[in-house]
Amino acid sequence: MKLQYFKQSLFKQFIISNLSVIFIALICYISVDFIGYRSVALLLLATVSILAIFFSLYPVLMAATMSALIWDYFFIPPLFTFYVSKSEDILLLMMYFVIALINGIFTSRVRQFEKLERQKEERQNTIKLYKTLFDSLSHELRTPIATIVGATDNLMHKESNISNADKSELVAQISTSAFRLNRLIDNLLNMQRLESGMLKIKPYWCEISELINSPLNLLENELSTHNLQIEIQEDFPIVKLDAGLIEQALFNVLHNETLYTPPDSMISVQVNYKNSCITIIISDNGKGFTDEDLTMLFTKFYRSSTKVAGGTGLGLSIVKGFVEAHGGTIKVENNIPHGAKFSIEIPTETLKMDDYLSFSNANSKVSDK
Repeated sequence: MKLQYFKQSLFKQFIISNLSVIFIALICYISVDFIGYRSVALLLLATVSILAIFFSLYPVLMAATMSALIWDYFFIPPLFTFYVSKSEDILLLMMYFVIALINGIFTSRVRQFEKLERQKEERQNTIKLYKTLFDSLSHELRTPIATIVGATDNLMHKESNISNADKSELVAQISTSAFRLNRLIDNLLNMQRLESGMLKIKPYWCEISELINSPLNLLENELSTHNLQIEIQEDFPIVKLDAGLIEQALFNVLHNETLYTPPDSMISVQVNYKNSCITIIISDNGKGFTDEDLTMLFTKFYRSSTKVAGGTGLGLSIVKGFVEAHGGTIKVENNIPHGAKFSIEIPTETLKMDDYLSFSNANSKVSDK
């Protein structure tokens, strides 16, 4: 498949390079009385030089050879023959041909060197990304696993010495750690789905209040130390979205908010609908982000310069992927006077509540039959 694509690409390069030389030669032929036939050589040589920047070696060499022949046959006296009467024109033609070939070869070598440098840089970046991932995973996996092992060990071997309150605390620790592991695995699987192109959204009608409350309920413990404010536009219509993906996206953003804002901070969730788009704004009054954070925050494996324990740097990149899978956009900016603001905008179909209830009842009757 790659070989076939390479052959097609090379064939296109031959066609484009030859047509380019012919096109410039036609223009020169029309204006040769004004610019002189020796100036034509410079224009053709410039054309070959430009082609060498973009195309492979062999199409460029062919263009250089053809341009030399065209210049000799159509422009150097006597015209319409390959015979050259003047010795200086012979020397000029030879120099033109040599310079065109050297220029094509040299430019091709430079491009090949740049390609190798890019590949080397990409390999280094890949190694760096995987190192970052493994470092993060080692920490993210070790902490909850150690908690689960320690708690279960206490429950199994020291049961007679543990009070009911302590048992409840240990069970809560196991539950929290298991949920943390599950979140990590979900993020890794979701990133794999995004990168493989296997992510397919499955939109269905859903209520906005359920869409917002679901991630809030999952983050009840993390949000307990913050002040939460929710504002949903009145008479909000029923929207058609992949609720599972959007809930996961909102969960990741809200979880990020709890990580990077101090206790007692205000976290605000505003939801509006306008011009066939649902807009969700999640903001806080914390410290906000640096300029580097604002440009890199949705990049895979990137973690904010604000040192916070935990996280693999996948959460927000997954949010971006899920939102864009719906044809939407997400952006982050610093809030005024301070804090951060995430703005999600997703185009969606809508349905009024009365129509939705009628639609649901009709489906229920069909199902009963």
